[in-house]
Amino acid sequence: MTHMAPVILEQPPLLAVRPPETVSMRTRDGVRLDADLYRPDGVGPWPVLLLRLACGRRTAMTSHYAHPRWYAARGYVVVVQDVRGRGTSEGRFRPFEAEREDGADAVAWAASLPGSNGTVGMYGSGYAGMAQHLALAERPAALRAVVPALAGWDVFTDWATEGGAFRLADAMGWALHCAAESARRLEDGAAYRALLEAIRSLPLDDEIPSRPRVLRDYARHCHYDDWLTTPGPGGSWDELSPRHALSGGIGEVSVLQIGGWYDPRLTGTLEAHDALSAGCDGTVRLLVGPWDRHGVAVHAGLDSPKPSDVPSFDALQLGWFERFLKREMNGAERSGPIRLFDVLERRWRDLPALPPAAQPLHLSSDGLATRRGGALRDDAPDEAFLDVLVHDPRDPVPTVGGHAVPDAGPRDRATADARPDVAVYDTAPLTAPLTLSGLAALEIWVEADAPSFDVSAVLSAVLPDGRVLPLSQGHARVEPGGEQRPMPVALRALCATLPAGSALRLSLAGSCFPAYPINPGTGAEPGETRLVDAQPITLLIHGGGARPSRLLLPARG
Repeated sequence: MTHMAPVILEQPPLLAVRPPETVSMRTRDGVRLDADLYRPDGVGPWPVLLLRLACGRRTAMTSHYAHPRWYAARGYVVVVQDVRGRGTSEGRFRPFEAEREDGADAVAWAASLPGSNGTVGMYGSGYAGMAQHLALAERPAALRAVVPALAGWDVFTDWATEGGAFRLADAMGWALHCAAESARRLEDGAAYRALLEAIRSLPLDDEIPSRPRVLRDYARHCHYDDWLTTPGPGGSWDELSPRHALSGGIGEVSVLQIGGWYDPRLTGTLEAHDALSAGCDGTVRLLVGPWDRHGVAVHAGLDSPKPSDVPSFDALQLGWFERFLKREMNGAERSGPIRLFDVLERRWRDLPALPPAAQPLHLSSDGLATRRGGALRDDAPDEAFLDVLVHDPRDPVPTVGGHAVPDAGPRDRATADARPDVAVYDTAPLTAPLTLSGLAALEIWVEADAPSFDVSAVLSAVLPDGRVLPLSQGHARVEPGGEQRPMPVALRALCATLPAGSALRLSLAGSCFPAYPINPGTGAEPGETRLVDAQPITLLIHGGGARPSRLLLPARG
């Protein structure tokens, strides 16, 4: 069991729970927000847990968490609130715009509810996690503990783009859900039906794949066009983001962040931990486990999983709230600042900080890395080499595993890596286990015969049984005039112990579709690019000699 799970000192008897009540509050600008209230049937008072949702309070986010009754039976008043413009709450929903002020108002209101002892904790995943961060910016006096999960830190780089490329499948899928909820609230049956159909099967073969007709026709129902066309970073994006809102610190609040190796927003979660640790007077901890964006723990190890390998979100945050809202000395914070789950060895590792990307492995090839593979080696080749791969937009390299939506998880990449438009570079088989825990990066000398191109990089473990499991990945889009030599590609942090007999592999391609739009090569914006506009792009990958392309792994020791 992870050390962040609490020590059970004594299990108190469960409390009866009153029937839920619908309650309402007014924000500082007069908008009514509705909530469901769950209270123990007893004397009290109790701490309050606040969950603020953009997906509708009636679900209570039971996709990720136990039902609020579970928490109420353990001595908490639980408030599940529709954010502005969602569910039955008044107002117009514009992602993240009102969550700072509305969240602080909701905390103060929740602290004053009957049965409350005046202290509040917040929880929730994804959007509800970002809502916690934004509420912290107002420093509400009653807020003592938060547990944001799978949330991120910056709306532009964690929700809308990655490496300069639009997060196509992720952003489109969420926008369709937002638009469908807006259509439902307005009783626009035709729009609701069309949007539900698009949710079930993303319209990626539309004439304009990044701006399909269903989102053009019902653009009034969601934010998608704004996200697709607003330049960043900075500007209006900063007004939405915790990165900017919390630059002045958060005061004395205890923060447990939960990240997932297969969650697209993990990089922002790691950046949030660094910022919160520096600007918080309370306890700050980070836990990264084998979860995807839906909060599902995905098995990627060499052995069968044990039930105690990965605690539930509920066990983790209940221990946190018992410690910091009820002051129980359960040791929920007793681990180091960072605790990572090793996805292959299936064990937890404590770290004071993430080791930097500093251990180089150099790319080496005879020019046939797309045919029979190149190598990763400790020393840089003296002689220069050139690998050539051709990206064909009619048959793009598909998204397979890792953190990229829609196929996130430890998927076997062996078939994808065998394609002739993927260059692969392997280490020699390991003679002893190798633990990689920390940050990774790629510096690659690459050019193309088009003004704009993409580079998709995946770092995988080639296991003795032949499976190729992704451990880290990164994606970068080069815009006209934006070439850098060498080109940096930010890879994700990782934690994995490769067994003896396995190898480490770097795979390079010119696309990762539909996680990111197909680059037409022209420099045109995704929302303006038609299917017929995309042209084949030839990538030249250099290494050795004066242009040493290299992979940087976490520093050891």
